[in-house]
Amino acid sequence: MKKLILSTALAGLIAGAASAQTDFIANSFYDGAVPMSGEGYVRWAELVKELSGGELAPEVFTGTVLLAPRAALQGIQDNVVQVAHHAAVYTPSDLPVANSVQELGFAYSDPVAAIFAVADFSMNNEAQLKEWKDQQVVYLGAFATPPYVLMCSSPVRNLAEMKGKRIRTAGSAVSIWVEEAGGIPVNVPSSEMYTGLERGSLDCATNSASDLVDRSLLEVAEHTTLLSTGMYYAGPQWGFNTAFWEGLTSGQREALMEASARSMARIVIAYGNKVEEGLAASKAAGGNVYEPEQDLAEHVAEFRDRASASAVEKAGTDYGLSDPEGVIGDFEATMQKWSDLLDGVDPKDEDALTEIAMKEIFSKIDASTYGVN
Repeated sequence: MKKLILSTALAGLIAGAASAQTDFIANSFYDGAVPMSGEGYVRWAELVKELSGGELAPEVFTGTVLLAPRAALQGIQDNVVQVAHHAAVYTPSDLPVANSVQELGFAYSDPVAAIFAVADFSMNNEAQLKEWKDQQVVYLGAFATPPYVLMCSSPVRNLAEMKGKRIRTAGSAVSIWVEEAGGIPVNVPSSEMYTGLERGSLDCATNSASDLVDRSLLEVAEHTTLLSTGMYYAGPQWGFNTAFWEGLTSGQREALMEASARSMARIVIAYGNKVEEGLAASKAAGGNVYEPEQDLAEHVAEFRDRASASAVEKAGTDYGLSDPEGVIGDFEATMQKWSDLLDGVDPKDEDALTEIAMKEIFSKIDASTYGVN
């Protein structure tokens, strides 16, 4: 990965901010309209200040002014930022465990259960914890997107309409499915969806329907098909630089843990609301929203079953895990645990979700030793 090059003025700003004991730089490469940044960094920073009694003061950067998406992990390691969001799909060789469990993303469609299950797994599974340690990152919470759907410039409701379509994908499983369904996967960052659809280099994008508004895709994608093509959750929503984390007090770490619990609840609630708003806005602007026709729905269902069954094999062969059965089995069990825990819980009740996250995850983590070498 190429070393980051910062302007002299910006480097000075960062160095000055990071030198203060309680001031630090926090970065998310999404713009502020996306819940991972808006709820997960902008409002999170306010919450961190409140919960720490003003001892911790994050300075938040959103977008790519500091770090490109693929550079976030290195930015954490090099202490360019003290905490950042990082999507593991951008660094598969560095994060094989996280990417192995992402192979199961096609099998799940409940972001509320997923965000807490992924955090639970990622803060307790031995193989995953070793990976964070090896990469000099302290993991402190998850993100989870809503199910990705098809947003297209022309209708894609069945397999015949899929044929030959150039579809933006993220992750290997959905790319394989697109190929099997007759489409052409195109692996570009989500920031390039709009221009790709506008210029015709893409026919469709797979992403959350919230992007119909958040990234103005309704302007270039008039046809949305509510076909779940998986969720994305691999990587830390808050990945802390190890040296910075070790310099905090236990009380400050506990404040950050509580901020994570509430902010994860806020992220999934905001995403749910934005999906509803995006679909409504698309319809109001004259767009079309479809359910998939039977052949397309059945094709996805059959592939989903195969993708789940092959996750163990891919974890061993593609990602080199020494115990792929154990890792995948633990992840699946944790997802089931959270599906059961949240049964009957209002998915939009921020306080209830925060309370469960604190009880089941963060109250069981020792802030004096977690992430400390």
